[in-house]
Amino acid sequence: MKHCVVVHRLRRRIRLVAPSLLRQTERGYLLEILLRKHAAVKDVRVVVDIGSLTVHYDPAQLPEERLLAVVDAVIGNLAEAPPPKPAAAAQAPDGPQVECSVAVEGMTCASCALLIEMHLKRDPQVANASVNFAAGTATVQGNLDREALSAHVARLGYVPRPMDTLAQRRLLVERERMRLVESKRRFLQAAWLTAPVMVTGMLMHRSPTLRLVELALSTVVVFGTGGDIFRKAWMLAKQREANMDTLIALGAGAAWIYSLPGIFRRYHHVYFESAAGIVTFVLLGRFLEERAKGKASEAIRKLIELQPDTAVRLRRGVEEIVPIDEVQIGDLLRVRPGDRVPIDGVVEDGRSAVDESLVTGESLPVAKAPGDAVIGGCINGTGSFTLRATAVNGETVLSGIVRMVDHAQSAKLPVQKLADRISARFVPAVGAVAGLTFAGWLLAGHPAARALSHAVAVLLIACPCALGLATPTAIMVGTGQAARRGIYIRNGEALETSSKLTTLVFDKTGTITEGKPVVTDFLAAESEDEAALATFIASAEAPSEHFLGQALAAWARERGAKVRAAKDFNARPGRGVQAFVSGKTIRIGNAALLEEAGIDTGNFAAQAEAWAGEGKTPVFVAIGQRCAAILAVADRPREGAKEAIALLHRLGLTTVMATGDLEATAQYIARQVGIDQVVARATPADKLELVRRLQAEGPNGKRRVGMVGDGINDAPALAAADVGFAIGSGADIALESADITLVGGDITRVAAGIELSRRTMSVIRQNLFWALGYNTVAIPVAAAGRLNPMIASAAMAMSSVSVLSNSLRLQQNK
Repeated sequence: MKHCVVVHRLRRRIRLVAPSLLRQTERGYLLEILLRKHAAVKDVRVVVDIGSLTVHYDPAQLPEERLLAVVDAVIGNLAEAPPPKPAAAAQAPDGPQVECSVAVEGMTCASCALLIEMHLKRDPQVANASVNFAAGTATVQGNLDREALSAHVARLGYVPRPMDTLAQRRLLVERERMRLVESKRRFLQAAWLTAPVMVTGMLMHRSPTLRLVELALSTVVVFGTGGDIFRKAWMLAKQREANMDTLIALGAGAAWIYSLPGIFRRYHHVYFESAAGIVTFVLLGRFLEERAKGKASEAIRKLIELQPDTAVRLRRGVEEIVPIDEVQIGDLLRVRPGDRVPIDGVVEDGRSAVDESLVTGESLPVAKAPGDAVIGGCINGTGSFTLRATAVNGETVLSGIVRMVDHAQSAKLPVQKLADRISARFVPAVGAVAGLTFAGWLLAGHPAARALSHAVAVLLIACPCALGLATPTAIMVGTGQAARRGIYIRNGEALETSSKLTTLVFDKTGTITEGKPVVTDFLAAESEDEAALATFIASAEAPSEHFLGQALAAWARERGAKVRAAKDFNARPGRGVQAFVSGKTIRIGNAALLEEAGIDTGNFAAQAEAWAGEGKTPVFVAIGQRCAAILAVADRPREGAKEAIALLHRLGLTTVMATGDLEATAQYIARQVGIDQVVARATPADKLELVRRLQAEGPNGKRRVGMVGDGINDAPALAAADVGFAIGSGADIALESADITLVGGDITRVAAGIELSRRTMSVIRQNLFWALGYNTVAIPVAAAGRLNPMIASAAMAMSSVSVLSNSLRLQQNK
């Protein structure tokens, strides 16, 4: 043996050492996969650290001598392929990194995506690259600009297209529709021409005239209708690369070439019907794939179509209709009744009500007046107004939403890494197996025609496409469905981790509750003047952005309080605020804030406890070093909060509420909605520590913890959690505080997001099982001579379609 040495043998087990396997993980994976395809091989174990291979086998089915010959040949073929480059490109390039993306046309299978990705990663200017076959996109991070990225893609024979603006994305959507129409036309043309060839082929005739007809029709099908397959295979061959087109071209081309002598020799068997049938079934599969991929990307397509193609621009009082990409920041645009708002901007003149359900989830229109912000893609009501553009092209809110969904759909999950490693070496390995099949049948004394037929079946039955589509198609459909429900997932890792969550930590104000608190009670010390207190409260809370601060300021203004200048304003997260007003230090917050300053709150302690027991939040007011008043602020639980918590419990999650409120207030709200555990008087630092403590609990010291908050005070805990859910509007999606943004503040979407992520991961596992199982079973069956090449090509096409169809089940609402 040339490539390995036997170091130990038993009757049913043999161990070998192969230098070419040493520290070559991908070769080890491929060798194990290929050997397991043999029915006589019961188990295979490869240890690449020492270059060792152990095979358990049935000697009755596979004698040792033959086993060693097969193993040596496969290891030899794998060794001839150069090992993957050690990541010179894994080193991050110098200088500031940028991210750019292009759409890629011409990818016909997952191997195409892997090929492009591999070439991009070899460029030292690329820190990371991701190519998604299902989405048809290539994304790189590094110092590579868009022109260089496009050049890389074009060099491999694919067509790059810009996708920076929504208008460019809309053109890509139109091209997708055209490709679907074209793929259908090509399949129907091939089917009409192939049908008579298959009928005459089944007659087993030896008529020279009929063979000439078969030659003419099959030539049109193979090299005309299926010409793109051969063109791409040839371009890749010039780059010393291969993909699924290579296997199809080899299979169909070999059948067609082998048949040519039959035109002149009557007793030479011909396979014109096989060559035409192979191409026709492949074209059928690609048409069905295009149609299924269109359904998978339906959600993002609907988002893109929300932006109008044109806008009405005002120049010197004259209206002109211009393409949306020509609008510049500062331009004045007219929005008529019933139109979609063309771009993000601020109302300059006019009034109307705008349907903002796209970004807020609220079904009621929002009144807009001069100075109010409007968001592109929303629908104007019955009024007319003029807006000044504040964001254009890829900087709008709608573009941000599309970009986030893109990122999530293009992400590669950890579960996909093994599939990628297998797919990267799949085509050369299948070529080697087909060569061995041809040689084996010849050595067994069978005619060359039969050997060729079985080798072609091996080439055609193998399908890396099903393996490559297993994960990205499910992610596309899953994240698309989430977006349609107002759940915007930032990346694929968040989708996968959400399915494993065991505990959810909720903030209270603005998350469990509506975030619209009102002052319900007021009690001042005997010597205090209520009007003066109201002025101090209004002035100190004027700069505050917190829910409670805004409620206190609104209460004071209702009592006619005048707002005075506040100096040295200081917001203390989880405590309250401190400011200097009219020469006095004003502190407004919970008891802890005053106690830290050495101020006694005992005169109001009983009242504070009584209000807290009613679910109200006590807020103390101190002037200088004396506690002058106490107010009670109440906030109702969100509509549907109780049902959302119950649904999370049915999904098996533990719920925890962390709040800066008093224990009694927190417990009152928790009882109303059904929260399991409560942590009261928690600062942002305490919430962060709570998340870390919960993560350290559970099996193996690891508990999957999600955090649900408003994305402001809760930012540290959101970042530390395994998955952070931010309650916000669609305009907040550019914030980096959370992995998932829930539009409209409906926390039932937390449960919906987790349930959808679990369904998505279940579909991914089903897809991978089917794809791996299909190739594991199909290749040995084809090598054993049990499959006709036409049936093999049909099965290959259907395997990809089955994976796509399984992913589309996620569109069904449950």
